[in-house]
Amino acid sequence: MNPTEPGWLTFDCYGTLVDWRTGMERALAQVDAARVADLLAGYHRAEPALQERRPVLSYREILRRGLISSASENGVDLDDEHATVLADTMATWPPFTETADILAALKAKGWKLAILSNVDNDIIEKTLTLLGEPIDLVVTAEDVGSYKPARGHFEEFRRRAQPAEGGWIHVACSWRHDVVPATELGVPCVFVNREGEAHDPARVVGVLPDLTGLPDTLAALDLPL
Repeated sequence: MNPTEPGWLTFDCYGTLVDWRTGMERALAQVDAARVADLLAGYHRAEPALQERRPVLSYREILRRGLISSASENGVDLDDEHATVLADTMATWPPFTETADILAALKAKGWKLAILSNVDNDIIEKTLTLLGEPIDLVVTAEDVGSYKPARGHFEEFRRRAQPAEGGWIHVACSWRHDVVPATELGVPCVFVNREGEAHDPARVVGVLPDLTGLPDTLAALDLPL
């Protein structure tokens, strides 16, 4: 790789750059403030199966059906208006406090930044305005017609960006959705372990509790940037 050529950092968005938990909890409180934790857990049980069985569904529809499933499982009344509360609020979910500064620092070091996200285009377009730093490329589930951990996002990014050998690192908080498929494709990963999960650190090039240490972690890898 040309040492003067910037490399690519790809990010998962919701959970890595954006505080999905706070956003979802605020939205679910509109359904039943006393059952937020139950509704959130039920949603996360429903979502993977929906994405695997029906990859052509929009993410808005995944969110709606997942919440309906969770409410039914938990015996929570859910009217039509509140069935879409996750989709209706997702574009306003807040970035983590360090996100904007870290993206700016990475840009200043010459990195190109991309997002690979299991979401619809109209939602992420609004989210991008909250991140504080222009993103060079975005690949969504709507673009590729599948949801991670399927490989469509990664393959489409490689086709569009054509990163140089050794010039692409993926940064993500989801082991199943991101780390596993990326590493299977030979893409090194930094795992942002915000939830304190137990995974094999040998599979990734770095493990961080949040994004704050990402520039130093990348610098320590002695990459050809």
